[in-house]
Amino acid sequence: MGNTVHPPIITPHWPAPANVRAYTTTRNGGVSLPPYHSFNLAEHVGDTPEAVKKNRFHLHQFLSLPSEPSWLKQVHGARIVSASHGPGQQGDASIAYGPGPVCAILTADCLPLLLCNQEGTRVAAVHAGWRGLAADIIEVTISALGTPGEHLLAWLGPAIGPQAFEVGPEVKQSFLEQDNGHAQAFNAGRPGRWLADIYQLARLCLTRQGVRSIYGGEYCTVADPERFYSYRREGKTGRMATLIWLAAA
Repeated sequence: MGNTVHPPIITPHWPAPANVRAYTTTRNGGVSLPPYHSFNLAEHVGDTPEAVKKNRFHLHQFLSLPSEPSWLKQVHGARIVSASHGPGQQGDASIAYGPGPVCAILTADCLPLLLCNQEGTRVAAVHAGWRGLAADIIEVTISALGTPGEHLLAWLGPAIGPQAFEVGPEVKQSFLEQDNGHAQAFNAGRPGRWLADIYQLARLCLTRQGVRSIYGGEYCTVADPERFYSYRREGKTGRMATLIWLAAA
């Protein structure tokens, strides 16, 4: 591919059907300057439009994407959109029901969650921050997929780890109001604070929807500055992308 940048890419370890394509980027391999160095893919964080455009072009070329990713205007809610309608939609999850559209979300501590059905005909990418999880974004996405949970596979991408995600009592309370079983995802931290396990919260939500095939969840964006952007660690910083689509037969 000539002089095309080859960014380091994370490929999920999950038994998805062969036609399901899924990847997460790291912060490396791009052209953005500090504090966005170097493979920032977000337009809304203050990076130069030229750098983001180049990084997105390199991503498109490197992954041989079938279409422009359906970049979302993420709002930490529970709105689901169809990736077939293209980029610029407001929402925190996108779904594709066939080959062509590329579901994509941007994160730098929030949990990127991917879903696909066992038949390899439906996929979704979910921006699962704590607000989205508390607003039942997983339940809403699975409902929109129209597939029973037991027929789905889920992958949990790079997010803030349980030793770094300190929250106030209001966050814990919002999850306890949803399900008392969520208490197991919180450990006491400093006085009046809690350490939340966003991976466990997601697993509990998935399990409640009947999903049994759950993979990933072994990263910590805060503790790995060489590979990942972290809003909590750095404040002004870039975003990684997590993408999923269906390859044509």
